[in-house]
Amino acid sequence: MGAVRVRVGSQSLLETPGFDPFPRRDLGFDYLCMTRPLLEFVTRGLVEQQDNVALRSCCRVTEFLESADPAAVWGVRYEDASGQSKELPSDLVVDASSRGALTLALLDKFDLPRPPETEIGIDLRYATATFEIPPTVPRDWRAILHRPSAQSGHGGLLVPVEKNRWQVNLTGMHGEPMPESVADFIAFARTLRTQTIHDAIAHAAPVGPIYRFGFPCSIRRHFEALDRFPDRLLPLGDVICRFNPAFGQGMSVAAQEAGVLKRLIEARSLDADPLKGLAQSFFAAIQEYLAVPWAVAESDFVYEKTRGNRPDDFCHRLGFSAALQRVASEDAAVHQIMSAVTHLVKPSSALRDPLIVGRVTTMVAASALGHSDAHSRPIINLSPK
Repeated sequence: MGAVRVRVGSQSLLETPGFDPFPRRDLGFDYLCMTRPLLEFVTRGLVEQQDNVALRSCCRVTEFLESADPAAVWGVRYEDASGQSKELPSDLVVDASSRGALTLALLDKFDLPRPPETEIGIDLRYATATFEIPPTVPRDWRAILHRPSAQSGHGGLLVPVEKNRWQVNLTGMHGEPMPESVADFIAFARTLRTQTIHDAIAHAAPVGPIYRFGFPCSIRRHFEALDRFPDRLLPLGDVICRFNPAFGQGMSVAAQEAGVLKRLIEARSLDADPLKGLAQSFFAAIQEYLAVPWAVAESDFVYEKTRGNRPDDFCHRLGFSAALQRVASEDAAVHQIMSAVTHLVKPSSALRDPLIVGRVTTMVAASALGHSDAHSRPIINLSPK
């Protein structure tokens, strides 16, 4: 349908503090660049092809239908396109509503505790613009990722999408106003640490308006800490953990959680009541998939204005991450593993290889004797534990 395939490392340009750009290498896998409408259009078409799936469009779920003894959900109440209230019975309700308001309201109704929450307040602002790709565009890259430094908080992303266009995102931290016009958008791109994105779009023809968004904080709800949870209800995706969208990990994590759910249901298929206690098993099983993206979200504590409880070992993590980047810049094999972990292709345990940890630890020690750049933004924020 027109999505553009980009080879990670060789066709994408990564600009990160201390490495503008990071060494270019073929890292062995691709990613697809597309607009969100195209992604949702294709996904919806694939869902509609499933014989056992029926979509009810233009509806809004307003309430979960509950049974008090035991605490469980047996369906949903919703409003249809005409505003009429209807009920839909269900064996299992998956709350993928992003904010999870109905799940939290149900816990209150059952007089059950809400999950503890961890917040990382960043007040991210970002703007998105689309440009026609000029015929004279440089041919040594197809996409650009510009990671911000702690001093400015300005970041950028340029990717090719369908119809021979670029989609460009610019970000600012802690409530910084974002551009409303194309001229201001291009001027904001000039404030980035390098001029790569600015020079690419300075003379490109814009398509459509500038879209602006806000994201107050990353939130992790610790459902795994709850002793009780209603049966036949399962939160998923952003209801459990909402990540800084600049890192582009939310939908990937949701897909991984769906894979966990599939495996759990298959393993319980012969149980007398396969859905009983499913949520607690699910909450426990997904924690390993939340670890890496949440560690990346915690890297936002590099900004002084970020709200929340900074991890006690944050300075150690920064040192380890900076050393890991230096090792990866020199070693293509480590670079490939680090990139695969960052893109959620490999688990974080891949970076705990004793050879990698040994090299990084040696470099950390060497940096301690010399100097380290504590103001750089890490590619990935992991400790060797």
